[in-house]
Amino acid sequence: MLDTQTVNAKRHAIAETDDVWLFGYGSLIYKVDFPYLEKRPARLSGWARRFWQGSHDHRGTIENPGRVLTLIRDRSSVCFGMAYRVKGATFSHLDHREKNGYLRHEVKITWVDQQQSNWQQNSQVAIVYQADEHNAAYLGPQSERAIAQQILSSEGPSGPNREYLFRLADALRSLGEEDDHVFAIEAAAYELLKNNDQ
Repeated sequence: MLDTQTVNAKRHAIAETDDVWLFGYGSLIYKVDFPYLEKRPARLSGWARRFWQGSHDHRGTIENPGRVLTLIRDRSSVCFGMAYRVKGATFSHLDHREKNGYLRHEVKITWVDQQQSNWQQNSQVAIVYQADEHNAAYLGPQSERAIAQQILSSEGPSGPNREYLFRLADALRSLGEEDDHVFAIEAAAYELLKNNDQ
């Protein structure tokens, strides 16, 4: 099943809620096309972001899927992202945006800026979109070079797949964050582009 909109609409009764936190770890960090009430940097423990999910609807096509991020369980990892406090009605838009194999899950995030904040709580329950190995768009692991090559050769209705990679890497750097997986694929992509120019 590629389109998960109907399933997600039934997973959490939040449509009428006025206060829900959303955790973004990929394009939601740099492409915010929805209204929000508040935005805060956050971390999700026990998960790592990986370019292991296919994109048939945004950054690729059914015939030539792009590669976008999903989360995989990794007890030793901590994934940086951006959290947005939104109204429940916003999830109808988000469910459409994240429909290609992603399911909503409740997770507990911690605030990056908690020391500067006068909030009493250090953590917060949030909704995250995650696509596991059982969804029809899952591509799984490959070498950094192979993933970079697929990204460079893919384009969809939302634009070239490389834009997704490069904009995310730039956004993470601007926020002072390191991500070995993302930066290694970015480096491999630039190396392939350099070699193709020679």
